[in-house]
Amino acid sequence: MGQLNRQLCAILVSGTSRSDLDEAVLLCESAGYQVTKKIMHSLNPTSKYGMGGGLVESIGESVSRLHPDVVVYNAMLRPSQNYNLASQLKIKILDRTALILEIFELRASSDESRQQVRLAQLRYEMLHAREKVRLSKMGEQPGFMGIGKFEVDVYYNDIRHRMESVRAKLRTSAKRRELHRTSRRRTGLCTVSLAGYTSSGKTTLFNALTGEDKERSEDLFTTLATTVRRTTFGSTDHLISDTVGFISNLPAFMIEAFKSTLEEMTHADAIILVVDASDPVPLAKSKMADCKRTLAELDVEPARIIVALNKADLVAPEELDLLAESVLDDAAQAVRISASTGDGLDSLKQRLSAVIGGNDT
Repeated sequence: MGQLNRQLCAILVSGTSRSDLDEAVLLCESAGYQVTKKIMHSLNPTSKYGMGGGLVESIGESVSRLHPDVVVYNAMLRPSQNYNLASQLKIKILDRTALILEIFELRASSDESRQQVRLAQLRYEMLHAREKVRLSKMGEQPGFMGIGKFEVDVYYNDIRHRMESVRAKLRTSAKRRELHRTSRRRTGLCTVSLAGYTSSGKTTLFNALTGEDKERSEDLFTTLATTVRRTTFGSTDHLISDTVGFISNLPAFMIEAFKSTLEEMTHADAIILVVDASDPVPLAKSKMADCKRTLAELDVEPARIIVALNKADLVAPEELDLLAESVLDDAAQAVRISASTGDGLDSLKQRLSAVIGGNDT
């Protein structure tokens, strides 16, 4: 019984950026892995293993000594690189994408979010299948998992059919969402979507604005399914939606898989972009760039975005000034709040009313 409840362990291999390493540790913990060793080293995405041979040998020694369950590589690996590493180290290899997919699978609670995760998994499998087919036809890999070339093609086509089946279900969900949006527009309800880097405090802010008690956690990707609640600012009713958090280096196919959820932001009257003000300025700038890039891909108009510098109670005023000037094109656009204490929420609601009112003119 004790063996069944044993904490899973991982050796983490990351690049030389401390912030990337810290984020990767959070990803591992959110997936249920305790990081027993961290290795920071220059990664080589074009090499046979995604890293130098000397580093592979060093990791092998750590694997022999620590007996982890997996080795996590904090970047994307080509299928051939994953295969080479697993063959050399004799252990399961998770690249960054596979690790995030494991978290998504753990977090999916609604039927739609489970379908979105399934589509992302199949897209990831398809990317690997393409290269496996290529390697098989080049004679570098004799078949796929011990089967012949014909069966490889059958497997490849099977993935495509399963993806289309999932997409059909998601299209049905998207049509249902559109009907809901049409109904809201008819009743004159304005919609506000919360966006931001994962763990920036979006769910805490959602609870503060709506009076809900939605689950909050320091783990990444606590929210996968969109939650919508009705609330009142002053004398006006609004709908507030909380969505999946953004993260750096998230492959395009993952954004595509969650598009039916994320498109709530495309149609929202205003978007509150939540920023963790307690982050160091360089990290906050990097996260802000990731968020803006994702919002741009969703065709969200910048004029509808309100930046909320959350956790302002944890930061000195002069540091907040520096953050606002460094992160934002126009520091006046930022509203300083603390979702946990309620400070600044009145100012945020006033800004929301101004943005929504501006959209109506």
